[in-house]
Amino acid sequence: MTTETSADTTIFERRESQVRSYCRAFDTVFTTASGSTLTDAKGNIYTDFLSGCSSLNYGHNDADMKAALVDHITSDGIAHALDMYTGPKAAFLETFERVILTPRGMDHKVMMTGPTGANAVEAAIKLARKVTGRTNVISFTNGFHGMTLGALSLTGNSGKRGGAGVPLTGVTHLPFEGSLGDDVDTLAVVENMLTNDSSGIDAPAAIILELVQGEGGLNAASRTWVEGIARLAKTVGAKLIVDDIQAGIGRTGDFFSFDEMDIEPDMVTLAKSLSGFGLPFALTLIKPELDIWKPAEHNGTFRGNTHAFVTAKVALEKFWADDTFKKDVAAKAEILEGHLQIIAEMVPGARLKGRGMMQGVDVTNGDLAAAICAEAFKQGLVIETSGAQDEVVKVLAPLTTPVDQFTQGLETLVEAARTCLNATTQTKIAAE
Repeated sequence: MTTETSADTTIFERRESQVRSYCRAFDTVFTTASGSTLTDAKGNIYTDFLSGCSSLNYGHNDADMKAALVDHITSDGIAHALDMYTGPKAAFLETFERVILTPRGMDHKVMMTGPTGANAVEAAIKLARKVTGRTNVISFTNGFHGMTLGALSLTGNSGKRGGAGVPLTGVTHLPFEGSLGDDVDTLAVVENMLTNDSSGIDAPAAIILELVQGEGGLNAASRTWVEGIARLAKTVGAKLIVDDIQAGIGRTGDFFSFDEMDIEPDMVTLAKSLSGFGLPFALTLIKPELDIWKPAEHNGTFRGNTHAFVTAKVALEKFWADDTFKKDVAAKAEILEGHLQIIAEMVPGARLKGRGMMQGVDVTNGDLAAAICAEAFKQGLVIETSGAQDEVVKVLAPLTTPVDQFTQGLETLVEAARTCLNATTQTKIAAE
């Protein structure tokens, strides 16, 4: 049975809050999706380079995950179980242990939090404070960790922080790599601030960072910088929390963004593509010695999504049992970088940012970046911006996008950039 969907958007205007955002850039009613393709109510077809902001790394409606989920539902499988033991939870944990944790020598406990990344972050900083007896947390400029008050206090963007309505405290924001210019060693700055007894910074409970700052503009930390921060965390007695909510699960090349680095995070937050199917699912990985929670000391009605356990297990077995998928992602990352370089060469001062399949081009101007994304949407490509001033055109295509479709989408993006730059040039000539 199919249901007709109207292309009329008046119901959204009439009843939905003004807080909605993505629909303002993509003003159409989407109806179906498969792989990397979206279709709207008018029959228009789009290539998805947004992926639910990296919640759909494996694309829309993966056939194997869908079949497993449908089978679970039609068999009257458990739909909701709080944190009780269930077969699907056991199957997920066993698979996650076998495919992800054990090969990496990680003995972390798995804490099921509420369904969003912000829930995972809240749990991590709460536990770090409980373990250390300290209150201050170190976060970094341009970092984004969520919109609930604790996570928002870690977030740097003033526009997002402005919605809090109360002071955001308990956090010290220090410079991320490159944030003070290429000639400033921010690792040395951070080390000096945290080891100087007269810096005025309280001893931290934790240091939290994204290895690639998704919303902050695709700023990618180098291995040297990350490993230096990890050593510094141990020196000052702070717990190292890696926020892999957007940068993890294959987006930067391997399952974790730190897989090629010599660090052992005390905690790791995961969400977004964890379910593999776009279902809400988040967790916090915790080193065993830090797992000092009392039962129900941190909880939530939707801590652990049984339907997500079903699809996540399939995703792990399908994409991470060997290195085939990882190699495929690396090959597409090279294609991505090549096309972004074409755009960068069109714009004076532009530069590439990010790594893996989490890359974009900083075109130095938020208006230009927005115009490029708007033109791309007219040509059938769904893509968004990021950065403090929305100056980065950010590609978050599904990692499973077929090469031909991926290449065509990138060519569309290049053409959209060329169209916008030509229009800008003509406007300048007319003004003169």
